[in-house]
Amino acid sequence: MLSFALLGVSNTVRADAVSQSSYNLTQGVTQISQDVYELHMLIFYICVAIAVVVFGVMFYSIFAHRKSRGAVPANFHESTKVEVIWTVIPVLILIGMAIPATKTLIAMEDTSQSDLTVKITGSQWKWHYSYFGEDVEFFSLLSTKNEQISGDEPKGEHYLLEVDKPLVLPIGQKVRFLLTSDDVIHSWWIPDFAVKKDTIPGFINEAWTRIDKPGIYRGQCTELCGVNHGFMPIVVHAVEPEEFDVWLAEQKELAKQAEQQQAAALEKTLSMDELMTLGEKVYLERCAVCHQANGEGLAGVFPALKNSPIALGDIGAHIDVVVYGAQGTAMQAFENQITAEEIAAVVTYERNAWGNDTGDTVQAKDVSDRAAQ
Repeated sequence: MLSFALLGVSNTVRADAVSQSSYNLTQGVTQISQDVYELHMLIFYICVAIAVVVFGVMFYSIFAHRKSRGAVPANFHESTKVEVIWTVIPVLILIGMAIPATKTLIAMEDTSQSDLTVKITGSQWKWHYSYFGEDVEFFSLLSTKNEQISGDEPKGEHYLLEVDKPLVLPIGQKVRFLLTSDDVIHSWWIPDFAVKKDTIPGFINEAWTRIDKPGIYRGQCTELCGVNHGFMPIVVHAVEPEEFDVWLAEQKELAKQAEQQQAAALEKTLSMDELMTLGEKVYLERCAVCHQANGEGLAGVFPALKNSPIALGDIGAHIDVVVYGAQGTAMQAFENQITAEEIAAVVTYERNAWGNDTGDTVQAKDVSDRAAQ
């Protein structure tokens, strides 16, 4: 388990990673990751020593006591001395391995005296980050373009390992993670931090890290959480504490501006063209991963929106599905993920794209009024 927690594959190491063997664990950028690496190497060398001794004795015995040299096999059994030796030696070896392993495991689980707490919520297929006591929260989504995924454009350097909003953390401070999930089991994994924790619906798991070096660190979900499991990357920007404070202040200001913009949007009336342009953008970013860019969905997995009862039926019911989700399905509630204006635009787009052509338009006020009912 310890080894797997820090297993480094070439496409998940940080962008500024130092050169190290691709056949071994990454040493990471935290004290815990270094402890895990050293524990791994200690156990590895013990195993090598055992192998050398065991196979050395075995091959020597085969060579020195072969039949062609006239060797006569000994005739003995139930030797108390031998029984004691081959029982005591392995026990001592296991104790020698268990002591450092236990120390490392205890250190990995000690989330006390943290400087910052971040709640991480997994959902299909994105991460939600919330900074406790700071009124800063956001969703982090895959930013790899659909054209790269479909093969219409060359794949980028960080294909499927890039997001629109990375998690920003200060270096040199103990950061506590509280991990949970909105739907199914996910797993938040950053190899360079030696952090790998499942996010389980209805439960809170804890982990922590203290990053030693600034940089960009990448990971991904490591639980088979659904058909788009491979589109759930993690990106962490580790910065100096002063830079983090500036970023935090900027995020608070942006949140205030977003609230003001949302309030102003309730008074606006967008044209069909404006709604369709914004709606297409939101749809491709948020909805196409399930319902496909052509609106035809995935048979047996995600329903089609093209010629669907939802897109062609009651507008209020359509808004409700987007705002509140659909219980018992993979359809999430987007009430706290996108603005009322974006919900209005994407509903308008879905009702008029792919030949649906209902002519219906939805404004932000319609969404707000519906949510207030």
